[in-house]
Amino acid sequence: MAIFARISRLFRGFLSLFVSGLEARNPEALMEAARQDFRDKMARYNTALAQMAGIAERLKNQIKGKSQRAQELERRILANHHAGNMELAGTLARELQELKADLGTDTQELKETEDAYQVNLRQARLAQKEFEDKVRKLETQLSQVKIKEAQAEAAAALGGAAFTVGDLGDTMKTVEEVLAKRYQESAGKARVAHDFVDIEKVQEKENERKALEQVALAEFLASQGIQAPAAAETAPAAKEIGPAQETK
Repeated sequence: MAIFARISRLFRGFLSLFVSGLEARNPEALMEAARQDFRDKMARYNTALAQMAGIAERLKNQIKGKSQRAQELERRILANHHAGNMELAGTLARELQELKADLGTDTQELKETEDAYQVNLRQARLAQKEFEDKVRKLETQLSQVKIKEAQAEAAAALGGAAFTVGDLGDTMKTVEEVLAKRYQESAGKARVAHDFVDIEKVQEKENERKALEQVALAEFLASQGIQAPAAAETAPAAKEIGPAQETK
């Protein structure tokens, strides 16, 4: 028996450690469980409050009915007294006396029920507010814990990263060499392209194009009976160019 008891204690210990570990790793689950437990308790509490409110309403109806009955009895007593029916008037007076005693009891019970209902309602509202305040505080604390854990994790990652200055220098040197090589290749291609282009011929072709455009314009204006002064201004430039002279 002693061995079984020890095994049982050991099993409970392992189970407790396992559950504690789960709780430590899942505070959100604990908070949700607490919320659900509170909602269940509040549901039962509200059910009890509803029953108490129902009793109060029932007492109100009883008091209202008995009050109406009392007024009716008073009228009948007076009517029978004036008519000389003293025995019936006495019976009704006795019934009215008992009814008023019941009304007093009901009124007292209604007051006690209403007072108890209001006290319990205030208590429920206070418990609700205290629980919500505690949840907000725990949520803030949980957020702060997560931030600190993230900071600690980042710091540990940075602390565990080993940087070698030599390796970093070699990498930067390789980048520098690659960029220098690409620059040299691009500069060489640009120079070759520049050397292949004859700037003077390009300028000559450009002047020739402009002169031909002016000659074409002059011919068009002449066909329309219009003389453009601009043609006379550009004529000397056109004479200097061989193709333009041949056109004329």
